[in-house]
Amino acid sequence: AVLHEVGSVTSPQACVSVCVSGLWIFPGSLFRVCRGISLGLKCRAMPPTIHEQATSSGSLLQDELTALLQERIMVLDGGMGTMIQQRNLEEPDFRGEEFKEHPKSLKGNNDLLSITRPDIIYKIHQEYLLAGADIIETNTFSSTRIAQADYGLEDLAYRLNKASAEVAKKAASDVADQTGIKRYVAGAMGPTNRTLSVSPSVERPDFRNVSFDELVDAYAEQARGLLDGGADILLVETIFDTANAKAALFAIDQLFEEHYEPRPILISGTIVDKSGRTLSGQTGEAFVISMSHAKPLCIGLNCALGATEMRPFIEAIGKCTTAFTICYPNAGLPNTFGGYDESPELTASHLKEFALDGLVNIVGGCCGTSPAHIRAIAEAVKQCPPRIPPSAVFQDYMLLAGLEPFRIGPYTNFVNIGERCNVAGSRKFAKLIMAGNYEEALSIAKSQVEMGAQVLDINMDEGMLEGKVAMTRFCNLIASEPDIARVPLCIDSSNFSVIEAGLKCCQGKSIVNSISLKEGEEEFLQRARTIRRFGAAVVVMAFDEDGQATETERKIQICTRAYNLLVTKVGFNPNDIIFDPNILTIGTGMEEHNVYAINFMEATKVIKKMLPGARVSGGLSNLSFSFRGMEAIREAMHGVFLYHAIKDGMDMGIVNAGNLPVYDDIDKELLKMCEDLIWNRDPEATEKLLLYAQNHVKGGKKIVQTDEWRNGTVEERLEYALIKGIEKYVVEDTEEARAQSERYPRPLHIIEGPLMNGMKVVGDLFGAGKMFLPQVIKSARVMKKAVGYLIPYMEIERQEKMAASGSFEETLCVSSFLLQRILTKAL
Repeated sequence: AVLHEVGSVTSPQACVSVCVSGLWIFPGSLFRVCRGISLGLKCRAMPPTIHEQATSSGSLLQDELTALLQERIMVLDGGMGTMIQQRNLEEPDFRGEEFKEHPKSLKGNNDLLSITRPDIIYKIHQEYLLAGADIIETNTFSSTRIAQADYGLEDLAYRLNKASAEVAKKAASDVADQTGIKRYVAGAMGPTNRTLSVSPSVERPDFRNVSFDELVDAYAEQARGLLDGGADILLVETIFDTANAKAALFAIDQLFEEHYEPRPILISGTIVDKSGRTLSGQTGEAFVISMSHAKPLCIGLNCALGATEMRPFIEAIGKCTTAFTICYPNAGLPNTFGGYDESPELTASHLKEFALDGLVNIVGGCCGTSPAHIRAIAEAVKQCPPRIPPSAVFQDYMLLAGLEPFRIGPYTNFVNIGERCNVAGSRKFAKLIMAGNYEEALSIAKSQVEMGAQVLDINMDEGMLEGKVAMTRFCNLIASEPDIARVPLCIDSSNFSVIEAGLKCCQGKSIVNSISLKEGEEEFLQRARTIRRFGAAVVVMAFDEDGQATETERKIQICTRAYNLLVTKVGFNPNDIIFDPNILTIGTGMEEHNVYAINFMEATKVIKKMLPGARVSGGLSNLSFSFRGMEAIREAMHGVFLYHAIKDGMDMGIVNAGNLPVYDDIDKELLKMCEDLIWNRDPEATEKLLLYAQNHVKGGKKIVQTDEWRNGTVEERLEYALIKGIEKYVVEDTEEARAQSERYPRPLHIIEGPLMNGMKVVGDLFGAGKMFLPQVIKSARVMKKAVGYLIPYMEIERQEKMAASGSFEETLCVSSFLLQRILTKAL
């Protein structure tokens, strides 16, 4: 209500409250509060600061800063908003003569002071530089047309940035001349007061009040002003929504490619509380992965937290990046009145500990810090060696991210890409989307993740759908569901504009499915560059100007050509390349199709050997398309194919997570027929499978499971339930085992006996490629249910032992802890 009263938000209905550093902030006011404009808070204005146009080229400047950062810890300036507020400026100071008649109030628009009171901004820069700052930020934290629209000054955006950069450059040059030490200007690019990943409307989770394209245009305009004003560095800072930052980096990369000599890029995120996540829900590592395509000189954290609270998160970021790290915390946490009480000496002592422990390369201050803080920080770290970035992090891994990181490494088992959110592959999903029932369609996505999909494929290719609109809406809805959004997305379409629409909604690092050389090299390279600019991995189909590859040699030839183009001409990380050598339909009755499965596996072996870093994927449902409607046959074929293809190097596939059979569970007669068909051993294999379906599988559906296994011993039943993922009888059987007190005197003995024995079999099957993650997850649920039943008895046992020993210590509930330990050991 107070924020609305002072004009910080346009309507109370649009407010969604979020607690940041103990303050209740609203999206419309978050940034003004952060800059210390509203309510008189002493905050940093996340002030930006720019430097003169580099006299050397961008690459030389990058080398120069790299050499400095290897030599010593550099110092960034402190809070601009803090210093502006100390001046107690009034409306006339912000208006000046030029904006004297402006219809809106301008008090609190700190960035405007670079035009109306450049003397004040110059003086603040000078104070920070003389205090020991190597780098100052331009006063442009809110100098995008999006943020300036609140003041009716959106058309002033370019000029604000250029003027602010020029003021900062002059201060840096003057102090460099005075001290003989070169100083640098970082053009500050704040997050704006809009967010791509969070809806401002509780009732409409798919609604956004800004688009990716609008952010790109706004950031491009800001960056042009900063660069024209002389910025040495571009600093994308206070990132609470990674999608916004990706728009900024997208704009910067376009400018560097088309108009400007590249400059070093610094990236700084904001972890909002001790959960270790950004406001939009990403973990620190997921944030780093999502930003890595920009190849920043430095990446780190600022704002929201004090140094003490920030430490574990800056430490975690340092472990997952080869870039230098930057850290500029607040002066502690805010007090009751929103001010900051941490002294310069205390802030400096915390950052000195960071430095001594090898965590940082650039340090500075954010909200509540002043030149006194920067002076103390500079003195504290002066003799400390800089962090030495690792030469490689997860070097042989494909790194993806949703809200959480996902690593695919040399020893990662088969990766399940859930296929059910595909209007072309799921009738149920298609009906829901066509009916506009997107919320219900979300339940299919959630089910796929729950059943073991590690990546979620989204496809909206249907003639009656507006693909771009449908993809945007569904991806925005996914962003509102953390249980789904935690996994990376695979944006799947034959229409590249639909792919772009999906990428514009993803804050994490996604996969694009797919591109090919079908329309020639020029189109291929253009699309690949766009995908790289979005920071996504890419699936490349074995398809070129002459058509789809069906023979082994053609598959290898096309994939090799595409690999060389992506790596040498686009600069793709080989670990971000996935080839789909085409899983084509077998069992069609056409002789030339009989070797399609073999060709895929042979091509996969060569691709994995000859194209370092590349992964192999495929759409599994294509294989069995001849048997559509006969689900038992199709699933058996998929299970057999994967068993062999994974051994030959297939890393991932688009599958119906949860519907893959365990290889050893397939009926032996059916198994032999599938093997014969896949390996082209029997020319009659197709007919035999059709006959089998007629005789054994009514209507082509799955064979109904019987309960014959219930006739075994309790140990056999528990093990069987775990291996098959059957929850129905597990509590009943666990109690039967517990009642056998002579055989199992303690509940723990049941866990260590039949339950762990069953999980050991699960592990062996999984390791051998005969069982897939969805089945393992079902087994884990059975294990959890059995252990959950036993834990109360284990706690009673513990209490009785404590009483017998005469101990009267308070008994702690260990249920969740014990359950977690047991499941971790089991899995």
